[in-house]
Amino acid sequence: MKAFRLDELEAERAANDGAYLQFLREKNMSVGLYALDAGAQDPQQPHGQDEVYLVVSGRAAITVGMETTQVARGSVVYVPAGVAHKFHHISEDLRVVVVFSPPES
Repeated sequence: MKAFRLDELEAERAANDGAYLQFLREKNMSVGLYALDAGAQDPQQPHGQDEVYLVVSGRAAITVGMETTQVARGSVVYVPAGVAHKFHHISEDLRVVVVFSPPES
């Protein structure tokens, strides 16, 4: 078993001065913590893997392809591989657990 605490992951991510911290990588998936502060711009480009986002804190909008929805704690969003997507209108610091399958390259 591998177990993680979000507060420890957030501290590690912040200490490494990055918006993204991959904390698990296995044969068929990888998992990371993504952080965007209120007012930030999301620099993401489409990925070659399917993704699932689980919002653990914050508020924002996300556009996937041509669809837009509001997200907040507890929101889960699926993004198919190759589809353009971005968080925007980030009104509260956003922290998101991201699952990639297959693992992020």
